[in-house]
Amino acid sequence: MSQVFKNWIVRISSILLSTLLWSALILPTYAQTQIDLKLEQQVLEIIRRNPITIIEAVQAYQEEQQQRVITRRQEFIKNFSQNPQDVIANSPTIGSSKLQTVLLEFSDFECPYCSEAHKTLKNLLNKYPNRFTLVYKHFPLFQIHSQALPAARAAWAAHQQGKFWQYHDTLFTKQNQLGESLYIETAKSLKLDLGKFNQDRQLADKAIQKDLDLVNNLNLSGTPLLLSLVQILPDLSSYQSWKHFWQLLEIK
Repeated sequence: MSQVFKNWIVRISSILLSTLLWSALILPTYAQTQIDLKLEQQVLEIIRRNPITIIEAVQAYQEEQQQRVITRRQEFIKNFSQNPQDVIANSPTIGSSKLQTVLLEFSDFECPYCSEAHKTLKNLLNKYPNRFTLVYKHFPLFQIHSQALPAARAAWAAHQQGKFWQYHDTLFTKQNQLGESLYIETAKSLKLDLGKFNQDRQLADKAIQKDLDLVNNLNLSGTPLLLSLVQILPDLSSYQSWKHFWQLLEIK
């Protein structure tokens, strides 16, 4: 089957599907039903007659998308290495101020695996306080964790008063208590200005969304996730993953 024909199949299928969606939005119900059925039959007929071509075209599309992700990641790593502060922006940081070895942590306060990773990262920071810079990026999986976004908002609000890491530690330590009572109680214990804290929680979404935009641009999935200038490690429960970073820090 020629590449030209494959492209034609994909293009015509896209046009038919787009038309189907358009008709669903603006046409009267009766006319919509008639056209929907006709378009559906046409699309199904194309698929029936050219199943292999459709599969190959989908595979080619997936490969193209994957290559775009790889390219975006390469561009990101290049920018990250040349301008780490641009990537860090206003995110919370801890550790070395030299930005020689920078680790981006994408995390969710309600994720149990993130809580375990938090313990290991604290050990790393205690052992190598001046060897690397840890940067926290919000990745609340709000689709499955009901307190992920409220907790992220509260932590962001604490960051506005210079108490992010203390607040962060409490959220992970008391992960099974996440909720409004804990957010207020922790703010009080850290002597935060409660009026400003509550106001800032309402302003947090823009900053959190910026982190999520980075997640989407790099096609990252799952938490916790650690990103360095070397590679992306999605599995921080793996001993080998931690061993790799431990070795990187040892040779600095």
